[in-house]
Amino acid sequence: MPRSVLLQLARDSIAEVLEMQRTIDKSFLLQEHPLLEQKIATRVNLYIDHELRGSAYSENPNRSLIEDIIINAKKSAFEDENFSPITTSEYLSCEIELLLSTVDGVISEKDPSIIKVNTHKLETIF
Repeated sequence: MPRSVLLQLARDSIAEVLEMQRTIDKSFLLQEHPLLEQKIATRVNLYIDHELRGSAYSENPNRSLIEDIIINAKKSAFEDENFSPITTSEYLSCEIELLLSTVDGVISEKDPSIIKVNTHKLETIF
């Protein structure tokens, strides 16, 4: 199943930092998805093995949705004071949860990890 535009944006935001290059084309995304210009508060949570690994959120919808997702994804991965900055291997194995605070309530989406590591299988091999 393809990743939603919003979850892909969160993933790409973290990847930009890890790869040390700008890859997100905001003008293209805004042209293709005008709803990204709406002011919607977001929360981005990162999980590794179903345990919280980072979190960042906006209390008020002061920024556009595109900006809020980019900022909160990067903050959850690299600036959560409860965790050290995420590594590339953690990024590849983390799940990303995106919550949008809309007037109709909270909308939640979760993106599975890019690489699935089955530690039980590794133990049986060795």
